[in-house]
Amino acid sequence: MQSKNQSGILEFLLLGLTGDPQLQSIMFSLFLCIYLLTVLGNLLIILAVCSDLHLQTPMYFFLSSLSINDICLSTNTIPNMLINVITQSQSISYTGCLTQVWFVLVFTGLENCLLAVMAYDRYVAICHPLRYSTIMNPSCCILMVLLSLLLSLVFGLLHTLMALNLSFCTDVKIPHFFCELAQLIKLSCSDTLINNILVYFASCVFGGIPISGIIFSYTHILSAVLRMPSSGRRYKTFSTCGSHLCVVSLFYGTILGVYISSSVTDSPEKSVVASVMYSVVPQMLNPFIYSLRNKDMKEALRKSFTRVGTILSSHLNFTEA
Repeated sequence: MQSKNQSGILEFLLLGLTGDPQLQSIMFSLFLCIYLLTVLGNLLIILAVCSDLHLQTPMYFFLSSLSINDICLSTNTIPNMLINVITQSQSISYTGCLTQVWFVLVFTGLENCLLAVMAYDRYVAICHPLRYSTIMNPSCCILMVLLSLLLSLVFGLLHTLMALNLSFCTDVKIPHFFCELAQLIKLSCSDTLINNILVYFASCVFGGIPISGIIFSYTHILSAVLRMPSSGRRYKTFSTCGSHLCVVSLFYGTILGVYISSSVTDSPEKSVVASVMYSVVPQMLNPFIYSLRNKDMKEALRKSFTRVGTILSSHLNFTEA
């Protein structure tokens, strides 16, 4: 195949999850439900945090930031796939594809950083409780989120600018439902050595530092918990980290599955499934993990539902009157 410069590429073709029309209908319904659950669940988390004064703490501020990021990440990928299924169109413009790559990298990187920040928050709360309010003051919390966003923007911009230098063949079919950097590199007809080196280097830096921070935090948390004399207190203290540990395990476990899948198999189908596991599933399950394992969150959601029910009831009574 003859290769052409990236400026000659007008669009890519997103092949989606399947080419079977019947399976496409099933996938459409499934992903529509996943998207609605993701948006609704994370919006409820944000609503609960904003409406309950007891949740105006650094931990829940970071949680609401994570929920906003999860909504953005899902919105960047799933709606476009649903529209393509409805319109029976597989095309996405060259600019649109690179833009989607950038957003996926930014929001994935931001989730990575926020999970590390949340681990640090638990470390300070458990290991330095007397200094918690001083260290985790509002200005510091906002600064950490903004710094995480800045690092994620740099991470996404670095890879996207490098992707601009790639040349692509006349066959530009992406076996995926969204534009992923790894798939673009595979499609390129130019030398991708520098891109691959940059991917591994950036992954080690931008991924390794947050993971190291999480491991550092939980090593000290575990050490502090084990030194507590009462088993009941140990359980109660460590249980406050349970939801975060579940989310961390889910997010990094699925990303690890992507890398293992891509390294041991060349099957596009298996790579797509692995990518779905980190770009779709954690964002849907995070709200359920935090709401089901957290008594304060469940109480805040109950109050929110009661308040909404009261407002609706008053409105209906007023209308009938």
